[in-house]
Amino acid sequence: MEKRYRVGILGYGNLGRGVECAIKQNPDLELLAVFTRRNPEDVKILTETAKVCPVSEVKDWKDKLDVMILCGGSATDLPKQSPEMASMFNIVDSFDTHAKIPEHYKNVDKRAKEGGKTAIISIGWDPGMFSLNRLYANAILPEGKDYTFWGKGVSQGHSDAIRRIAGVKNAKQYTIPVEEALNAVRKGENPELSTREKHTRECFVVLEEGADAAKVEEEIKTMPNYFADYDTTVHFISEEELLRDHSGIPHGGFVLRSGSTGWEKENRHLIEYRLKLDSNPEFTSCVLAAYARAACRMAEEGMTGCKTAFDVAPAYLSPKSGEELRAELL
Repeated sequence: MEKRYRVGILGYGNLGRGVECAIKQNPDLELLAVFTRRNPEDVKILTETAKVCPVSEVKDWKDKLDVMILCGGSATDLPKQSPEMASMFNIVDSFDTHAKIPEHYKNVDKRAKEGGKTAIISIGWDPGMFSLNRLYANAILPEGKDYTFWGKGVSQGHSDAIRRIAGVKNAKQYTIPVEEALNAVRKGENPELSTREKHTRECFVVLEEGADAAKVEEEIKTMPNYFADYDTTVHFISEEELLRDHSGIPHGGFVLRSGSTGWEKENRHLIEYRLKLDSNPEFTSCVLAAYARAACRMAEEGMTGCKTAFDVAPAYLSPKSGEELRAELL
């Protein structure tokens, strides 16, 4: 291996642990440090050669890391952390609040350019891999319609948003495609579907002792960007039930574009991309690891500022050389 990129992880929950495992599978990436808001002595990581450090020491690592992978939540962590970290490090984050990506981009771009760093935001499978497939399908079939369905699966971002509500001890949220809508798209019917007609959301919530269930339910169902536009069902259950019945973090979904070609648009086509994931955070972590490599390479070439999946050439993601890619994958 010609070079190993030095990686830091900010945050060590499900996503941070997943990134650590992904780094193990990429020999050109090396984990040097994990930064946590918890007591570092209480955080046990798998990589014996890496250090666990308090977030307060992150500035001391400014010249010791090639890239920082941010593993916080989109609701409150990343809007603050990504711009701050981008002023010191090349970064990758998984900011996934679609409606706020343009605002997040501007904030990160400003700080990354000031620091002369490369920042790649909103990396995962959606936004991320699904975004790329929407772009490719749009470019290939300009006469057509896009459809994206998520689930059935646990949304980390939505579950995190629920857990941050006062009175909530723990929670899992499932996104569920409406089967009739998905089948109509596959048949080429090109239906006009509202947000509510494409998905439902189901929440399983453990309350803190004494919490007002009705108030929590109302806050969940009216939360903008997360639940307000969906038919949402909230179940209040015990912590034992949550651990027993909802311990996994599966997810997946579909990106489809139905389009037509020919002078009179006489021929129909359907592009479909599907993901079926046993572990949402572990798959997302693998995408983050690939884009961390890309961030390092782009920084080496002098690219600065904020980027998204749309701005990253596919070859930057692979540890293989251009010669190897042309021989093996093209």
